[in-house]
Amino acid sequence: MNSSETTNHLKLIIDALEDKKAENIQIIDISELSIVADYFVITNGANKSQIQALSDNVEEKLAAQKITPRNIEGYNTANWILMDYNDILVHIFDAESRGFYDLERMWRDGKIVEI
Repeated sequence: MNSSETTNHLKLIIDALEDKKAENIQIIDISELSIVADYFVITNGANKSQIQALSDNVEEKLAAQKITPRNIEGYNTANWILMDYNDILVHIFDAESRGFYDLERMWRDGKIVEI
C-alpha cells in the first residue's frame, strides 16, 4: 500500500470513529519501530454497545471502498477490539482496558500523527 492510500484509509477510519463519537482518538506512526504495521489508531468508547458500533462503522466505511480487514478480534467481549487492516491496526478499547494496556506509553517512541 502506498502512502497516499494509507493516508486515505486513516482518514476513513478517523471519520468512521468520529461519526460514532469515539473518545480520545490517537494515531501513532510505528513504521520505524515495528514490522507489524505502520500505524496504530487507538481510541475508546463508553460501553460495549458503543465500542461495537465504532468497530461496525469502521468496517462498513472501509468495506464501501472495497477495503476489508485481515482480521477482527475481541468483538464479542468488546473490552478491546483489534481490527487488522494490514498497515493500520485499529484498537478500540473500553476506558479501563485502555488505561491498563496503555499502548500510547508502550509505543511512545512512535510519532503522534495529526490528521
